[in-house]
Amino acid sequence: MTTAPGRVSTGTVVSADGTPIAYDVTGTGPAVVLVHGAMTGRSHPTLAEVARILSPWFTVFNYDRRGRGDSGDTPPYALRREIDDLAAVIAAAGGSAMVFGGSSGAALALEAAARLPAVTRLALWEPPYHVGAGAPVLPDDFAARLAALVDAGARGDAVELFMARAAEVPPAAVAALRAGPSWPWMETLARTLVYEAVVMGPGNAFPTRTAAAIARPVLVLNGRDSPAWMRAAGTTVARGIPGAVHRVLPDQAHDVSAAALAPELLEFFARQ
Repeated sequence: MTTAPGRVSTGTVVSADGTPIAYDVTGTGPAVVLVHGAMTGRSHPTLAEVARILSPWFTVFNYDRRGRGDSGDTPPYALRREIDDLAAVIAAAGGSAMVFGGSSGAALALEAAARLPAVTRLALWEPPYHVGAGAPVLPDDFAARLAALVDAGARGDAVELFMARAAEVPPAAVAALRAGPSWPWMETLARTLVYEAVVMGPGNAFPTRTAAAIARPVLVLNGRDSPAWMRAAGTTVARGIPGAVHRVLPDQAHDVSAAALAPELLEFFARQ
């Protein structure tokens, strides 16, 4: 499937467990699939703009992960099911694709690349593994704690716990968000924060063996203005994947701009 550069079409593919996965597609050329991190989906402006910028050279698939946007959800959650979702999108893209993942979506993309030969190139933006001093300390049962809050109907408390412990959002900022108009929408995504914690694994530990099994070109990106522990995680990921390249973008933090990210992806995905 291809579309004119900048013109967006929508589609739906059915994952292995019957879950419908919605996507936008734009552009022409080799396929690129974008994998979002926590609390974002295909309507988020950053990766939507990345898709637009890449569309003259690539056919870009920007999809809603399960439990978000127009995609469905089928319990119980499992990492394998999310990998199957990505595999289904790649199948819709023609059977092989280059993949970009951001934040916890980068961790999902890494796990998928180790299992799916259909992933031909892999670009990662700041996978938040906790590998050294300064990284947030999360309990090994963090996913279970989030799930317990969601199951008890305390979705707002689950969102607050994730933001405070995993995303290091200051308490005053969390309080302001809870009082703001976007909080009810954020609560609708509380269940997917459990999924993020499962993807990252206990304590957000770096999956050394999984990374070492990836035998294709990999680009790891960080922002120079991101916390030092995130930059350290990027260094660790790049060293753990054979042949991976690590680049640090000036004037960028974890909330990277499309204008800074897209040229890096264009150069990497176009490389022969």
